[in-house]
Parts: sequence; structure tokens; C-alpha cells
Amino acid sequence: MKIAVCVKQVPDSWAEKKMVGGLLDRSNVDAVLNDLDEYAVEEALRIAEAHGGNEEGGSNTVTVISMGPERASEAIRKALSMGANGAILVSDVILSGADALVTAEVLSAVISKEGFDIVICGTESTDARMSVVPAMLSEKLGWAQLTFASRVEVDPSASTVSITRVTEAGVDEIVGQFPCVVSVVEKINEPRYPSFKGIMAAKKKSIEIRDFASTGSDFTQSWSEVVDASPRPPRAAGVVVTDDGSASQKLVDFLVEKKLI
Repeated sequence: MKIAVCVKQVPDSWAEKKMVGGLLDRSNVDAVLNDLDEYAVEEALRIAEAHGGNEEGGSNTVTVISMGPERASEAIRKALSMGANGAILVSDVILSGADALVTAEVLSAVISKEGFDIVICGTESTDARMSVVPAMLSEKLGWAQLTFASRVEVDPSASTVSITRVTEAGVDEIVGQFPCVVSVVEKINEPRYPSFKGIMAAKKKSIEIRDFASTGSDFTQSWSEVVDASPRPPRAAGVVVTDDGSASQKLVDFLVEKKLI
């Protein structure tokens, strides 16, 4: 099996973020591998290991695919240190500020040329929280989509993937044929910590950096843009109610003012 995992480098969740010229300032904050993508990497490795492993020269491979500045290779190295075999990074200044549609177009162009059986994604990136790229990839590739999976089982002999998806309405059991796009939720597994051996091995693994032209895509116009942004205002001081016998009425008046009752 050839398994691809789509990942993204994002600002650290604890970093102070700001917008510059309608774009998130990424150059002046600590950047990490998107937390939710770690579950996708882990699940891809578990699938490969359950069906013979992904050792060098084997029939199973796990390839990490990302789009971003060359700095994104730092985040990709973590996925490689977890055990992925190799990586492809599409990096081009023309893609700066790309929205989800452009991202899906570029990633799908790369994926379609590589002959993957399964593409695994996290549910969303922590910098945008849109959760739409997996579905967009499925549409552009013309592949089945099995999203928000809390369990994944693969049968290579039948070329099928089955997932369990927990929703507000109940539990769905969904089956799709290769090739397909799968997105996984954070409860599906516990991502492994890279071992020292894995970290050292990752330094020798290749990250193939491609420019936009090499993808063969001609879709560069984002359909959306941030026109203006302002920082969140500081939190206002709370209201202190002194119980002098009228505290209950003051509380009711406050709730009415806030249209909570």
C-alpha cells in the first residue's frame, strides 16, 4: 500500500498571533507540526505496521505531503522521526496566503501523480479551524471520502477501508474502496513519541521540495481573503455583586441586560 498523510506547519497554540496585511504572521512565532495531523501520521504508521510494516524496500510506504514555506520542513521532520518513509513539500512564494481551495487543488495535483491508495488527514488545522480540506481533496480527486473516523480498518486484499464515525445522531459504519481520503479525529489513537533512533534516522530521509509549476496545477486565485482584522479587545472587568439583601434581583437584572433570560 502507498499511504499519504497531509500535514501542515502551524503556529504554536500558545504563541501570541497577529495579522499582518491580511495574513497570519508566521515568521515571528514558534511553528510546530499541526497537533491534529499527528494522529493522522500515527494512524498511517499503524496501518502500515498491521500489514507487514513500512521498512525500506517494503511494499508499504508512508509519505508525508505538505504545502508551505521551506521552514515547514522542520515540522515534516517530526513526522519522519515518528516513522514516515519520505516527504513532499510544495513551497512557492506564489502560494503565500492560499486559501483552502488553492491548498486542496495543489495537494490533489501532487497526490494524483503518485499512485497512492489512501490519503489520511487530521480533521483540521489549529490555525484556521475550517475542517474542509479532506472533503475538498476527495472532490478534486474523485475519490471516496471517509471523514471524522474514530476507527480505521484496512483490507488490502479487497482494497477496502472501513471506518467508524461517531455523530450526534449515532454511530456510522462506512466502507470505501481504494483509492480514498480518510480524516481521523484525535480520539483514534495516541501518537507515538519519536525515539532517538527515529530522530537520527529522520535526518537521513529525503524531503522532496517542489515548486508550484511542478505540480501541474494552474489554479492560483484564492476565492477568499481577509480584508481586515483587529485584535481581540482586552477582557473587561467583571461585575461584583454585594449581597445586601438585593443580590438576587441584581443578578436577575444582569442576566436580563445580557439577554440571557
